[in-house]
Amino acid sequence: MTEHTANSAQASLTDPCWFATSLGQYIISNEFEYFDQLVANIFGYNAMQLGLPHYDFLRANRMPLRFSAGYENAAALRTQADLLPISSESIDLVIMPHVLEFNANPHQILREVYRILIPEGHIVISGFNPFSLWGLHRHFASGRGEFPWNGHFIALSRLKDWLKLLNFEMKGGKLCCYAPPFSKENWRKRFKFMEDAGDRWWPISGGIYFLHAVKHKHCMHLIKPSWKTSLAGKRKIVAATQRSKR
Repeated sequence: MTEHTANSAQASLTDPCWFATSLGQYIISNEFEYFDQLVANIFGYNAMQLGLPHYDFLRANRMPLRFSAGYENAAALRTQADLLPISSESIDLVIMPHVLEFNANPHQILREVYRILIPEGHIVISGFNPFSLWGLHRHFASGRGEFPWNGHFIALSRLKDWLKLLNFEMKGGKLCCYAPPFSKENWRKRFKFMEDAGDRWWPISGGIYFLHAVKHKHCMHLIKPSWKTSLAGKRKIVAATQRSKR
């Protein structure tokens, strides 16, 4: 294994044990709700979930082929996220739950996803929002080296810029998990009022964001001149007459 491969693999790992905790399940339940509603209305033939293979976020999708990919052992396709062994323009839908912020090469991952998506193919991303109570907790948490606080949280505005540079068109999105990231459920319940009023009063401060985009491929069109053959056929070459010298 090369040094690049080792670093990439190490940076791309998420912690399934953390997602099994009370706080992790709080996130997973919100993500299931969003993914179930969105992917049910996206049609095609091939759908791929990149990351978190322990949770089937494609369960509501009806494409004939649905599979998980990633470096984790539970993935159906063991691969690096930034070097996908998949044919170009062969996938209709790619969902990426918490992949970019835990990988050393997020730009390359997006380029790879763009490559394998068919024109008008869909990408759906979920990530931790740095401009939230979760992002604030990341800066002051005592266990900053632990998952998920060891990730590089990517701002939603920056992610949109990256996607636009790759000719993705934004189609929609959502934020959720407005309550503080308390590890104990009873403390989160005390702040349930923040969940109920989050979209209305502080819509950009949700701990988790979702982004849905569609790939556009710019093609070159040849512009042919509009020759008027009918008029050209009527034109005749007239020989120039020489004036006689007197």
